[in-house]
Amino acid sequence: MGVIKMKIRTVILMSLFLSPIYLMAQGSLVSVSGIIKKKVSEESLPFVNVVLKDIDSSFVAGTISNDHGLFTISDVQPRNYLIEISYVGFTKYSAPLFVGSNSKYIDIGSIFMDENVQQLIEVVVTGNQDAIAGTMDKKTYTVDDNVSQRGGSLLQSMNNLPGVTTHDGQVQLRGSDQVMILIDGKQTAMTGFGNQKGLDNIPASAVAKIEIINNPSAKYDANGNAGIINIMLKKQEQSGLNGMVGLSTGLGALWIRKENLPGIRPQYTGTPKINPSFSLNYRKTKVNLFLQADNLYTQTLNKNEFVNRTYDDGTVINQQLKRNRNTNFFTSKAGFDWFVNDRNTLTISGLFTQESIKDYGDQPFFNENSDENQRLWQFLEDEVLTAAMASFAYEHTFLQPGRKLNIGFNYTFDREDEKYFFTNTRPSYSVEESFFLIADQKVADFTFDYTRPLKHGLLETGMKLRRRTIPTDMLFNPSATNSVLDTGADGKATYKETIPALYGNYTYEVKKLEAEVGLRLEYIDLKYEVDPRHNTYQSDGYNYLQPFPNVRITYKLNDRNKISAFFNRRVDRPDEVDIRIFPKYDDAEIIKVGNPGLQPQFTNGFELGYKTDWNEGYLYGAVYHRISDGTIARIATTVDNSNLIYNISQNAEKSYNTGMEVVVTQALSEIIDMNLNLNGYYNQIDAFSVVNQYPVDNIFTAEMQKIYAGNIKLNTNFKFGGGTEAQLTAIYITPDIIPQGTIDSRISLDVGIKKSIQKDKGELFFNGTDLLNTMVVKKKIKGNGFSYTSSDYYETQVIRLGYSYKF
Repeated sequence: MGVIKMKIRTVILMSLFLSPIYLMAQGSLVSVSGIIKKKVSEESLPFVNVVLKDIDSSFVAGTISNDHGLFTISDVQPRNYLIEISYVGFTKYSAPLFVGSNSKYIDIGSIFMDENVQQLIEVVVTGNQDAIAGTMDKKTYTVDDNVSQRGGSLLQSMNNLPGVTTHDGQVQLRGSDQVMILIDGKQTAMTGFGNQKGLDNIPASAVAKIEIINNPSAKYDANGNAGIINIMLKKQEQSGLNGMVGLSTGLGALWIRKENLPGIRPQYTGTPKINPSFSLNYRKTKVNLFLQADNLYTQTLNKNEFVNRTYDDGTVINQQLKRNRNTNFFTSKAGFDWFVNDRNTLTISGLFTQESIKDYGDQPFFNENSDENQRLWQFLEDEVLTAAMASFAYEHTFLQPGRKLNIGFNYTFDREDEKYFFTNTRPSYSVEESFFLIADQKVADFTFDYTRPLKHGLLETGMKLRRRTIPTDMLFNPSATNSVLDTGADGKATYKETIPALYGNYTYEVKKLEAEVGLRLEYIDLKYEVDPRHNTYQSDGYNYLQPFPNVRITYKLNDRNKISAFFNRRVDRPDEVDIRIFPKYDDAEIIKVGNPGLQPQFTNGFELGYKTDWNEGYLYGAVYHRISDGTIARIATTVDNSNLIYNISQNAEKSYNTGMEVVVTQALSEIIDMNLNLNGYYNQIDAFSVVNQYPVDNIFTAEMQKIYAGNIKLNTNFKFGGGTEAQLTAIYITPDIIPQGTIDSRISLDVGIKKSIQKDKGELFFNGTDLLNTMVVKKKIKGNGFSYTSSDYYETQVIRLGYSYKF
């Protein structure tokens, strides 16, 4: 009996002793985290559903993985659970999970999802992921969903994206063309290492997605004050042999909008377009081979500009610049991914492009009444742009989910080979002249990036080293008499750029608050070596060591409402063509010349964004303000009572861009959804005075310019039965200011339709752009001693028909 009492007392004492420990353990909540990846490629999967259930399958908690595939479920009681992970196109993952109490944080590591090919074929996705990221720092769009612009160029496919406008072959974000263009996250010769280029000739069929990043982090290069556009090329990832073939064709310039001035060759009408495309992928065990090729051939009425120039002495000149263009753009990408083991991946790839452009141009000049022909300028511009890039990328992943090391090396060579032949006919004589330009660009980029997830965020750090050289050789071939070429302004020049950079970026996240702080430290040494025989310019350059910080703070009001505030500092460095010393005569009386004394333009940007979600849509709004110092612009001047206009790169004073952007997406029914984008802004360029050196020293003074401008875009999408979809796009762009003048409003209406056939393996599409033929660019320019108005009736109306097949 005494023994029994002793045991009872012992049990009671132990119970009293252990009860606080048990209760304390029950009260300790745990955060469960991990990373979701594809089983074959080990690539992270974003926006995956993760659910924690009790053993009886009742719901406990849930979340979705972020952009990097990472997920965290907070405030979990320690006990046994069932974790279920699901994602469209993948087999559901389910496994028991024990949550202990020894640590407040549990990292369950990587969870690999198997692709379900059958499910991919049979499932019909009725909803779309929001284009705007939860952090509100970027927007992502799928090119194939842009039905009204399929089959054309990359530039055309971006024309109806929110916040984007296009002008003179370039894109503008929120009214600025200072945009950095990336291909698969890297700068390339295709789209430019400085100023953007080539977007109007890259086939949209080669592109999978387009990212618009208005507020880049320190991880990105510091140039591009308006932001970054990242072009993601198509790349298949399924196991085995698979790929896609496609063919599209079209016609543009369906009728003549404005008749030519007398005495010139006909303008292009009924211009043909053809775009075959092909991609192939073979994946087996540790190796993935990929190949992609696209060819876009187009004839276009590239320019059809009518200009009326008035000089202070009363002289009036009516002129036309008509440019019939033949373009063939071939692009190919090939390479392989080698999955060495579970932690190491090596990717080697090559990108090759060749763009052949032939412009057949006519430029007549008449008096005020257009009854006296004063001059006829006819030309052939034959240009071939060839680029090749070799890329090496190594990735090592650590045991901790999301922790990785990336090392990359890219080498690019591209050649600009331009031959320009022209005939200059005056009432009393006619001469034939030409000039040839060769520019070889060589760029080597080395990158080192390290990423490590922390308990409440992510740390990114790394470095980049760039070496870029561009030797150029311009040769003028003047006539013996009456030459218009400035024979002392040709010769050789070499552009040399060295940029080392270091960066660090830290993201912190708790339940209600997200914060991101980054700093990029960049040094640049730029030298521009000029032929000492040049009659105007001398060697020049600059260097700087500058910090480029970025800050983002996001506050989650609740599950459906967020507010974000941004700050970043960026730079726009003059590109080689901005400082190129050789006069270019592709317009008979508007001579473009660079300026080797040009300095960088620095910009501070501020933004406040708000996003709210509801069941059938969302609203995104942002107010922004940018201040640029040393604004880079081209200045048009005349000298010595000449009718010639010299268009020269210069640094103006400060400029300001203040505006508001609104994006509303709403499903109106099961068939119809719409996306409305409103972007309004105020642009101001302060008064400034500069000295132009070419062709002789002259002072240019400009008064302050300011204007309220913006654009409205409405995309309406229709989803009919039987795999048929349609899109109607309406665009209105308000008047805006440009250096020394204004550009009038523009409007267009686009439509497209596509239909899935052959058990969803094939697809047909038909579309038409600028159906009403209303997109005309009208400008007014005021310079020292002259002014002019212009209307450009270039080709905007195009109809296209295409077919693609996946295998």
